[in-house]
Amino acid sequence: MRTVTVAWQPEEERFSAIGTHPGQVIAINAPHPPDSGHPPTGFSPAELLLASAGSCAAWDVVQILGKGRHPVEGVEVRVTGEQSTEAPYAYTAITVHFIVRGELRPAAVERAVTLSCERYCSVLATVRGVATVTTTFEIV
Repeated sequence: MRTVTVAWQPEEERFSAIGTHPGQVIAINAPHPPDSGHPPTGFSPAELLLASAGSCAAWDVVQILGKGRHPVEGVEVRVTGEQSTEAPYAYTAITVHFIVRGELRPAAVERAVTLSCERYCSVLATVRGVATVTTTFEIV
């Protein structure tokens, strides 16, 4: 079981999230209307879901390519999400785009992306069925 503690920080007008690793804190923006005069103080909860999906899938891709002895020099993931226009504004579509660096065969990268996003990434497995998940990749 995993546990995260989220605490309100009224002086900062944000929440902080603390996971199982001591000293690791994530600032989470409290929702403010755009015209409120309050600047963002961290990620929004909805952005954190996208960041979680991207980092979960990226780690899998790095591990799969590494185990296959494919020379990965870098991985960047751009995750975009489309939300419903009605409350609770659930994501309806998520696109995960991988930018993989190295001398890599496209078939190896495609296999790693497919395995990650369809089999191993727990975050994408959680949102699949609620949101359509699409993946793309490029090699640079």
